Amino acid sequence: MSIAFEIPAKRVLSSTQLTAFQSSATYNTITSYIEVLNASVVGVKLTDAHPESLGINAILRLLDRIEQLAHETPPVENKASRFGNPAFRSFYDKVQTLAPSLHADLPGLDQNATPELTTYFSQAWGNRERIDYGSGMELNFLCWLICLDRLQVVTASDHTALVTLVFWRYIQIMRVLQSTYWLEPAGSHGVWGLDDYHFLPFLFGSSQLRGHKFVRPKAIHDPEIVDELSKDYMYFSCIKFINSIKTASLRWHSPMLDDISAVKTWEKVNSGMIKMYQAEVLGKLPVMQHFLFGSILPYEGPPPPSSDESHHGDGHAHEGWGDCCGIPVPSAFAAAQMEREPGKRIEGPGIRPVPFD
Repeated sequence: MSIAFEIPAKRVLSSTQLTAFQSSATYNTITSYIEVLNASVVGVKLTDAHPESLGINAILRLLDRIEQLAHETPPVENKASRFGNPAFRSFYDKVQTLAPSLHADLPGLDQNATPELTTYFSQAWGNRERIDYGSGMELNFLCWLICLDRLQVVTASDHTALVTLVFWRYIQIMRVLQSTYWLEPAGSHGVWGLDDYHFLPFLFGSSQLRGHKFVRPKAIHDPEIVDELSKDYMYFSCIKFINSIKTASLRWHSPMLDDISAVKTWEKVNSGMIKMYQAEVLGKLPVMQHFLFGSILPYEGPPPPSSDESHHGDGHAHEGWGDCCGIPVPSAFAAAQMEREPGKRIEGPGIRPVPFD
């Protein structure tokens, strides 16, 4: 029997719907998949050799093409603003146009599923209108991986490579996009979260370090250790990245990571990360009102409130940790650039100083 694929759409618009989602099969699918991927990289280094299946190789080629599109779409002159560069919209449109043909090259993929998969894929790179990026977009990429797994483009034997090769490649491309287009942190969490943009690299990265005989979470405060381990572990690579663009202490711009560094073992850090992801991403309406439900990840809860118009267009509270503040938060890359150019502070309505200024 053939599957009736559908283009994913937003469904969760109320706290009642969010509560229903949290006890649904789709919620269990997402949390279980995170736990499976998490378990697949315990003690695994990024530099370890992994068998690469036809599916993994095809996905990596697809991601290479996305990075190529970014290089082919340089930022436009935008010195008057420290917020998102409009050229990102051109990049986004190119991804959306090219996505169907890129998916045609994935081995064994039912081409009837392409519109469903490309919706998650296209929206994994940021928001076109706001030129921002946050945990909801990262979740779209995870959903894309779930779909590829369900449709047997990849199998259980690929799980480790999905994290250390595919997901890490995605993060590397996102760093290119964030630094090229100065993507704003989505929502109000900004500088106060784990990272301006990401959560899952810290979750999977802490799993890589589980059982490490010598390195403890407090090692993130030692620049030499961070530099050495950044080649092998996502967690330390992310810390190195943060330190490279923010000049204040970790305690000031990333207090959550600073607090986590006091935990004694990576096992506790990792289990805490999973609980935090469920509470702060999958359990928050400002994030989940943007979640896209289709045939592979269906919505089976109560209908949306008929009076709520945010189902259409992009009316929303920004996704992120905590409620939307309604104030744009500049990209850390933009702030770093302004720091290198004295006398060029941008001030005005709706713009607030941020800790790395």
